[in-house]
Order: sequence, then structure tokens, then C-alpha cells
Amino acid sequence: MLKVTGQRDAVSQGISLVIEGRLAGAWVEELNAYCRALSENQQHCTKIVLAGVTFIDADGRALLARLWREGAQLRASGCLTRRVVEEITGESLVDQFCRNQKNVVSETDHETG
Repeated sequence: MLKVTGQRDAVSQGISLVIEGRLAGAWVEELNAYCRALSENQQHCTKIVLAGVTFIDADGRALLARLWREGAQLRASGCLTRRVVEEITGESLVDQFCRNQKNVVSETDHETG
């Protein structure tokens, strides 16, 4: 089973998708169809939250990789999903954290300087 919940992202004006269940088999095509429908309605997926995903097969990984290349941010919390995101983006969550910290420091310096 796969549950996809779309939420409007006020900051990016895109859609965030919260995914729950198994991203495998026929469910991969369901997510793909959902994303195609967004595109057809002139909307785009800006973030994919994988916190509730319990399994991702090779087709699911390929779809996530394509969505990431098209600009969607991938968010993960469990060991499985974090590893998949790291494989797709080539960046560990530690790298992402450090980059985000540098951006926060840079913005703070800019505001005070």
C-alpha cells in the first residue's frame, strides 16, 4: 500500500508530497502518475518526504532519482530512506546539515554586517 498526501508549500509555491507505505511494484507507477498529474496542472513537486516509507524497490529508487533531478528535494528520517536519499543525491545527511549551517551563518553575518 502507498499513501501520497500533497501539501501546498507556501515558501516555494510548489507541492510537498508526504509518502507513506511501500514504494515498490505498482505503487511506483501510482506515484509517477500523481506527479504527472501535478505537471499537467502546471504545478511542480518541490519536496518529497519519505518519513513513512517502509520499503523502496529499484523502480522506486529510479523514480525518486528522476524527481530529484527535476528539482524535488528528498527528505528522509529512517535508516532505509536516508541511505536511498544519500545514494541518489551523492550527499550524506551530515553534508547537508553542514551546508545548511554554513548558509545560516552566512545569512546571519550578512544581516549584521
